[in-house]
Order: sequence, then structure tokens, then C-alpha cells
Amino acid sequence: MENQGPQTGAPAAAGAKVLVIDDSNTIRRSAEIFLRQGGHEVVLAEDGFDALAKVNDHAPELIFCDILMPRLDGYQTCAIIKRNPRFAHVPVIMLSSKDGLFDKARGRMVGSEDYLTKPFTKEQLLRAVDAYRRGAG
Repeated sequence: MENQGPQTGAPAAAGAKVLVIDDSNTIRRSAEIFLRQGGHEVVLAEDGFDALAKVNDHAPELIFCDILMPRLDGYQTCAIIKRNPRFAHVPVIMLSSKDGLFDKARGRMVGSEDYLTKPFTKEQLLRAVDAYRRGAG
């Protein structure tokens, strides 16, 4: 990890604003704890509809999105976010308890950048944030 020092306005040193969308309170809370420990700002949403409002209000730099959710699933949520020109560039990483090839392929079809299998570790989550922040901008 590079030490940026206390430079003011150095974007690499600041945490990312990350949206976590999952209908499981346990998953949301663990992701929030892990991401905050990594120095990131966290916004939580419990389903796709909640997420769409929060994407608009908070403009996250990265989104973790569960696949299996009531009302609006992760694929639909990702597709709607990616269709909005204002947020099309925001990386979306799908979360699923299944590690299936079909799920990964379907996630890519709706525009997701990556796929994490639940339960994820703090290291996996923070590594994903770092990887997609470096690729951005």
C-alpha cells in the first residue's frame, strides 16, 4: 500500500464512497465494517429500489450489488444503473452466494465489472475496491 502522506486534496489518499446493496442485514453490516476499517465511506441499501434512490443522492464511486433480492434483483438493478449516463462509468461488483459460471456471465451482460462470492473476507472486499479505484480516472 502506498503511503500518500497528509497531502490535502490527494484523491488517492481519500477513501472511496461505496454503495453496498444487499437484502441481508448481516452482509450489509459486515461489508460496512470491513469498508470503514479500510477508510472508505459507506452507503447501504437493502434492495434495488432503495439503491436506485441512493445512487442518485450519493453518487458512489463503486457499487457492490447482491444478485438475489426481492422486488428488483441485482441484475435488474445493475442494468438500470448502467443505463443512466451519469452512472454508467461506476464499477458494479455483483455479490452472490453461488459461484456459478452462468451468474458471472449474466452479471457481465448487464454491465457488472466483477463478481464476489459470499461470504467474502475483508481482504477480498478491500482488494476489489482498490483494484477498481486504480482503474478509474
